[in-house]
Amino acid sequence: MSVAGLCEICERPDVDHTCDRCGRLVCDRHWDADIGMCVECGAEVGQPSDRTSPEDMPDGVDTYRF
Repeated sequence: MSVAGLCEICERPDVDHTCDRCGRLVCDRHWDADIGMCVECGAEVGQPSDRTSPEDMPDGVDTYRF
């Protein structure tokens, strides 16, 4: 998606993306295409590979989902 403006992280003029989570306009350098978010939101949320699957948890561990 091509949008007009400055990158809201580094203020470069070549903005190409809008974060799906926070709505920031960001350049290619601050865009994570794998998760569809800016790098700052990606750092807060984490990568899908960072999550532990329930099958890998030891017995007796409760899983809470919100």
